[in-house]
Amino acid sequence: MDIPVIETERLILRGHTVEDFPSYAAMWREPIVTRFIGGAPLSEEDAWAKFMRLAGHWALLGFGFWAIVEKSSGARIGEAGILDVKRDIVPSFHGVPEIGWGLLPSAHGKGYATEAVRAILAWAERRFGKVRMVCIIAPENTPSLRVAERVGFREETRTTYKGEPIVILQIPR
Repeated sequence: MDIPVIETERLILRGHTVEDFPSYAAMWREPIVTRFIGGAPLSEEDAWAKFMRLAGHWALLGFGFWAIVEKSSGARIGEAGILDVKRDIVPSFHGVPEIGWGLLPSAHGKGYATEAVRAILAWAERRFGKVRMVCIIAPENTPSLRVAERVGFREETRTTYKGEPIVILQIPR
């Protein structure tokens, strides 16, 4: 499947390539990245499995995660997109597009996540129509909660996921 390229003022969102894997694995080894997403840095093997899931989403579902590339440097600074991982969570949101993002620590605090997620939400509205969309964020992850709020997500409920507290946010439709 051809993965669409999305350009914003400062970013290029494009499909991942095998050449992205070293940067991808490095990002998922960072404790500051994983402390709220999974709780622990990933081994190369686990990062590879997660990386392969990216291709599977696009191939099987027609949506997925993009690599986020900073235009000014050409560097891959993170990822963001839409996923369907059949989460075992109550309340369930199976069949609802879930938005997610993760950036290298060097890209934090620059507004890149907000810029990327806004562009993805615009793409998602063209792809899915005006449907409910969700994201899940650890309640202590204040920066991501601010990104979610800036782009239109509102808290739906608080629950647990894999034994950890989590906030489910939605863009109501």
